Amino acid sequence: MTAELTVLALAGLLQGIQFAAFSVAANMQVGPRVAMGPRDDAPQLKGTAGRLQRAFGNHFEGLILFTLAVVAVTLGGQASAVTGACAWIYLAARILYVPAYVLGWVPWRSAIWAVGFGATMTMILAALV
Repeated sequence: MTAELTVLALAGLLQGIQFAAFSVAANMQVGPRVAMGPRDDAPQLKGTAGRLQRAFGNHFEGLILFTLAVVAVTLGGQASAVTGACAWIYLAARILYVPAYVLGWVPWRSAIWAVGFGATMTMILAALV
């Protein structure tokens, strides 16, 4: 398996961990009755639960582009040391992004996001060369 595909699998596991963390925090905040209900009027999560929810959603957005990059690089036969390094940089940035978001690291959260986004865009550009 290429480094890019390995990192994609690990990024999927990270998404699962983020989902679990967000779910636990949300359940603790709203209680099991609301959490297991239909959520027709979903409560606005606050504090750590809200930040975990937003970080989780942000990773979905980033994961879409990263998956596109991995597919383009892999199927296009353009995997290289550069794309492999970019994949690992993306994953490291996404791992760091969670505490940066939850703990309110300003401006580092945005800088960490930019590093991951830049790594993804570099991979897409490398697929086109």
